[in-house]
Amino acid sequence: MSIWWSLHLRREAASVPLARRLLIGTMETAGVDPDISYDLSLALTEACANAVEHGGDAAPGASQAYRVTAYLDGEKCRIEVADSGPGLPRAQDFGPARADAEHGRGLCLIQELTDHLHIGAKPGLGGTVVSFDKILKWTKDPSLLTA
Repeated sequence: MSIWWSLHLRREAASVPLARRLLIGTMETAGVDPDISYDLSLALTEACANAVEHGGDAAPGASQAYRVTAYLDGEKCRIEVADSGPGLPRAQDFGPARADAEHGRGLCLIQELTDHLHIGAKPGLGGTVVSFDKILKWTKDPSLLTA
């Protein structure tokens, strides 16, 4: 089974639960194990929150949107969150966040919840693309297959 969708969202806090609900609904309908679904939805929440907070410029004409794309293909789910912000510092500038830190733990959390995390520059346009994937487990009776 292969399912994919893409959303173009405003950089507003209200967009984060919309993306999360769509992902959860898609995975539930496809019959993805609820624990896997939860991990991926939490990772998506963190990636979207980063795009909302850091993914744009206040300059006139700058993009005030970000894009979320999810692919459920075979045994893997891949999610990409792309923004138009200033980009991230070099990877070696990142270190683990302190346990009591209120900010800066999102990427570490995504890395812990998923099988693979890649953070890169958006080709040619500036901005950042955070992509992550996880091997899927399935429930015994997916509603998509029994409808």
